[in-house]
Amino acid sequence: MTSAAPYLHISAADMLRALAGHTEEELKAFRETWEDLPVDAYLKDGADYRRRRYGAFRGVDRMEPDGPGAFHQSVEVNALHGGIDRHFPPLAEEFAASGVLRTLVAALADRLPGAFDRESGGVGIHQIRITATRDAEGLPAPEGVHEDGHHFVAQVFMGRTGVQGGTSQIYDREHRPLLRTTLTEPFETIIIDDRRVFHGVDAIEPADGHRTGVRDMLLVDFFPRNDG
Repeated sequence: MTSAAPYLHISAADMLRALAGHTEEELKAFRETWEDLPVDAYLKDGADYRRRRYGAFRGVDRMEPDGPGAFHQSVEVNALHGGIDRHFPPLAEEFAASGVLRTLVAALADRLPGAFDRESGGVGIHQIRITATRDAEGLPAPEGVHEDGHHFVAQVFMGRTGVQGGTSQIYDREHRPLLRTTLTEPFETIIIDDRRVFHGVDAIEPADGHRTGVRDMLLVDFFPRNDG
C-alpha cells in the first residue's frame, strides 16, 4: 500500500487484527521479552536510562538473520551518537525467531507509506526500554528532533508503566508540525517515511505516586541493502 502522506498512525486494533493468528499468550510472551534488555552502553556521560537489543535481517518475508553486525548512523543523521559503529547486544534467539515478530514485520511492510523491495531490502529490529526515575528523566530520543537515515521506520508501542510524557512528534522537512500524539495502547504504531519527515519524542518522567517508570518500544527500520 502506498500513501501520499509521509507517515501513518495505525491504531492498536488494526495491528492486532493483523496479529489475530497468534494467541493472547503468544503476544504477552512477546512483550515480556522487554524485561531482559541490557543497558545501552553508548549513552553519553554514563547514563543508564536506556536498555536495548538490536538485530538485522535480509528480506521482509524470509527475514534471514544477518549475523552479528554494527548499527551505524552518520554524524549528519545523528550528531549525538553517529559516526561510530555501535555493537548492541543481539536479539534473544527465541525473540528473533518468533512468529509474532515475523507477522508483525510483514504487516508493517504492507502498510509502508511508499514503495519498498521486500525481497532485497533489509530490516533492522530494535527493542528499546526507557526508564525514568525521580532523579533523572528518560529520553526516548536524546538526539532531539531527528531523522534515522533509513527509508521507513515503524515505531510500535509495547507498553508503559508508571510514567507520564513520551509524546511522539512528526515534522515535515521545513520543521512544520504534522502530528503530536501519545502512544498508549500496545501495538499502536506510527510509520514514517524517514526521507520526508523529522521525528522526536518528549522525555518521560515518573507519574504521580511512582518513583520509577518505563516505556517500551519496538522500532523496525526498512532500508535498501547494497549487496542485493
